[in-house]
Amino acid sequence: MDILNDKMMLAAAAGVVGATALITSHYMLSNHPKITPIGDTECQSKLLKDGVRVSPYLQDESELISSYKGKFHTTYECFQNGLNISRHCPFLGERTGPNKEYEWITYQQAHDKAQRIGSGLLQLGIKSDDFICILGNNRPEWTLVDLGCTMYSIVMAPLYETLGSESSAYIINQTECPLIFCEDEEKSKMLLSGADPLKSVKIIVLMKPTTTDHKELKELKPHIKFVTLADVETLGENNPREHNPPKPSDLFSLSYTSGSTGTPKGVMITHRNIVSVFGAVIDMIAEYSPYNTDTVHISYLPLPHAFERINQIAVYTTGGKIGFFQRDIKLLFDDIKVLKPTIFPTVPRLLNRIYDKINADVSKSLLKKKLLEWALASKSREIKQLIVRRDSIWDKLVFKKIQDIFGGNIKFMVTGSAPLSDKVLTFFRCALGCLIFEGYGQTEATAVVTMTLPQEYKSGHVGGPLRSSLLKLVDVPESEYYAKDGKGEICVKGPSVTKGYYKLPDKTSEILDKDGWLHTQDVGMWLPNGALKIIDRKKNIFKLSQGEYIAPEKNENVYSQCPFVAQVFVDGHSLQAYTVAIVVPDEEVLCNWAKNEGVEGNFDELCANKHVKDHILREMHTFGKNGGLKRFEQVKDIFLDSQLFTIENGLLSPTLKSKRIALRKYFKDHINKLYESNM
Repeated sequence: MDILNDKMMLAAAAGVVGATALITSHYMLSNHPKITPIGDTECQSKLLKDGVRVSPYLQDESELISSYKGKFHTTYECFQNGLNISRHCPFLGERTGPNKEYEWITYQQAHDKAQRIGSGLLQLGIKSDDFICILGNNRPEWTLVDLGCTMYSIVMAPLYETLGSESSAYIINQTECPLIFCEDEEKSKMLLSGADPLKSVKIIVLMKPTTTDHKELKELKPHIKFVTLADVETLGENNPREHNPPKPSDLFSLSYTSGSTGTPKGVMITHRNIVSVFGAVIDMIAEYSPYNTDTVHISYLPLPHAFERINQIAVYTTGGKIGFFQRDIKLLFDDIKVLKPTIFPTVPRLLNRIYDKINADVSKSLLKKKLLEWALASKSREIKQLIVRRDSIWDKLVFKKIQDIFGGNIKFMVTGSAPLSDKVLTFFRCALGCLIFEGYGQTEATAVVTMTLPQEYKSGHVGGPLRSSLLKLVDVPESEYYAKDGKGEICVKGPSVTKGYYKLPDKTSEILDKDGWLHTQDVGMWLPNGALKIIDRKKNIFKLSQGEYIAPEKNENVYSQCPFVAQVFVDGHSLQAYTVAIVVPDEEVLCNWAKNEGVEGNFDELCANKHVKDHILREMHTFGKNGGLKRFEQVKDIFLDSQLFTIENGLLSPTLKSKRIALRKYFKDHINKLYESNM
């Protein structure tokens, strides 16, 4: 990824003084307006009573947002609004192959297709209180099915592609789902080949066009009827039905957790839940209008997750466009270059990998490295003055190629699911010249609870509460976190909070108390400016044999700052006095270091080299000490593995979080050997 070409380097050779003069002149002449603050970054939440905090724009909890603009209370009403705004404008688009442009259907065409799908479902015997499962990659048909179900108050229970047949069967049987939308025959076979019978399923609808007679599928499950999406549309066209719109209190979706900590649980999300969240997000950033008729969104994050569905709803409510990636993550940035999205929801893992690649390229040249340092220093100063732009001399000289990677048109980026380091966040704020927000939430609170302000340039926190949420901290005495000290388990209340887990009252009572507070299991602290900082995870805390508590995710976040570490899994248990870790080294960093040190071998051989392991462990200890880890929190030994944790090998969830139970099981023998060798 060569971000600086020879022409740029020649320009830089004129010297930093000349470059600085150019920047100053350009800035003074361009008269760029600063971002007008919508609130004080030194006052990001307001204390009410009993430790409850709210958005500083709220007087009391009666003002919590539960709709969009006070007029739209369901996703059905939201789509109708987008239809009225952009009826004959492009809505859903996809590419059918490399070197192809996006092909679009309009809002009216999408409405008509969704109406035919919904009518067809009713004709097939589906009732408004039935649950419909869907299994497939992000594609226009997925969204059309979603819209069709909403028109007739049919509830979707989406399946993650990575759940496997066992967990998928559990969801299908729990919901007593009579009909499943499957992307293709291959995914249908996966569902049907599981050990658990799909007792309730009568119909499987194949979304991709097919010319086969489904003979193999029929032989596998003779009692199930197999039809195509086109068949359902035709049925609906011949038997049109009047819409049966949902009420705000009706279920919008069963959003099943990804199973990273055991059996999936169906989070009951109502229309009020989901509309309140995106209504609050848009309310907070309305002045900058990232969602409007010019909005272009790239849909690549998993649609079964509430985060991606909220983004789609926000786009279609305001009449924007949604383009789908080619269902191959390796081609994502090729799709982005063609689509040129204006908004880009993402996760830290993706940004971290791009950041590492760019820095690896820059580090090969002292001139490139200096250029980047000067560019970052200059644009960082502008950001602190609330100036966000991408037409400075540094944008032309250094950052243009990075902006082009993201399509060159990004105006709004939001990231969540894990912390983003200060250096990475600052880098992308400078390089892309766009607003970048960090958010915090979970499925049980409909994806987003807090978000940083548009004018925020500091990192290390997740902002204050949205206007859809009340927040408070409660004591976690076993880890010595106390609300009186501004630390504790984060609890959320308001219109965004779920009614509970479907058919699991005992599990629901574990997360929702009698007063309606959602106990998130995350540990936070209030900063002096009223922003929330995530500091721990109550759920994964374990005790060592000497009685000390370990929060492995906190330790992993510290160790991840070490350049040698691409991925790390920290583990331990109550019979041991110390922790150990599985580490996947950064291949590029490790190989470059080995070459300079004269250590021979390919990546696999380096990972098996004790000298290499000892060096990485020392580096991790240095970062651990600098990151504030106590002596007992530092890992005593590590195992180096050359294979990344991925969704495909079952070690990451679809939202790219470590699946701790799966990791512990997968590396059980290595973890045991680490303990045995240190006895």
